[in-house]
Amino acid sequence: MGAAHSASEEVRELVGKTGFSSDQIEQLHRRFKQLSGDQPTIRNLRKGPSGVADEINFEDFLTIMSYFRPIDITMDEEQVQLCRKEKLRFLFHMYDSDSDGRITLEEYRNVVEELLSGNPHIEKESARSIADGAMMEAASVCVGQMEPDQVYEGITFDDFLKIWQGIDIETKMHVRFLNVEAMALCH
Repeated sequence: MGAAHSASEEVRELVGKTGFSSDQIEQLHRRFKQLSGDQPTIRNLRKGPSGVADEINFEDFLTIMSYFRPIDITMDEEQVQLCRKEKLRFLFHMYDSDSDGRITLEEYRNVVEELLSGNPHIEKESARSIADGAMMEAASVCVGQMEPDQVYEGITFDDFLKIWQGIDIETKMHVRFLNVEAMALCH
């Protein structure tokens, strides 16, 4: 009884912390177990900047997934805007690898190269060109016409918000929960 009570209390805490329902948490826990091979953590296959492989536990996994939670239809406009800003802040931090509040060209190149590394038709130089072009576009959106000797230091969070203005991040950055019958077909 004690373990069951403790587990349900833990689920209630996770519901409050992440905004997922208990059913959604159960579905995500099953998926976590698949991804982790039934281990308590998922280990990142790449080594982080410190040289240590990153690991995340289920609570970390849920916290990350909560940024992809669909917009609740009962939210008012202010809540929707706050949720949008949280999603964009999460996305910004994915690019800002040194957490200095600015996405530099080098950081952006690293992300683009990583994202495109699985495509055998795109070489590293092409990925760099894509990143460079996108950074130039960001500079033109955020700074406007730059002087020839002016250097764009990188994208701040305010710049990032400008770049994403008018793009429907709410429907592009969310997780869908399949019903049980559909999940059975996926196995």
